[in-house]
Amino acid sequence: MRILHTMLRVGNLERSIQFYTEVLGMELLRQKDYPGGKFTLAFLGYGPESTHPALELTYNWDRDSYDLGDAYGHIALGVDDIYATCDAIKAAGGKVVREPGPMKHGTTVIAFVEDPDGYKVELIELGTQGS
Repeated sequence: MRILHTMLRVGNLERSIQFYTEVLGMELLRQKDYPGGKFTLAFLGYGPESTHPALELTYNWDRDSYDLGDAYGHIALGVDDIYATCDAIKAAGGKVVREPGPMKHGTTVIAFVEDPDGYKVELIELGTQGS
C-alpha cells in the first residue's frame, strides 16, 4: 500500500491552485468538473500520481469557506534550504506564519506556511529531521 492523496476542501479553487503551483511549486496534474454533484476536483503534486502522492483540492460550487476544525494538523513538505524556500514563498506572495528554525525540544529545522484557506503547510529542512 501507499498514500495516494490527501484531500482539502477549498473556498476558491483558482486561488488555491495558484498558491500550490506558483508559491509551493506543485504541478496541476488533473482537474475535472462534476456538474451533477456541483463540485470540481483538482489534483496537484510534485510528480506523476503513479509514483507520487497528490493533493486533492475539492471545490464545492455552493461553498466559499469552511471551518478548519481542531483535529486537522498540517501537510509536510521536505525542502533542501528552508531559509531560501521561505524567502521565495514570501516573494511569491505566500504567508510564512512560523519562521524557519529548530523545532521546540529538538533540532529538526521547520517553518510553517498558511494557504489561502488557512490550512497549515509545514516545511522541514531535509537532513535535519529525526533529531
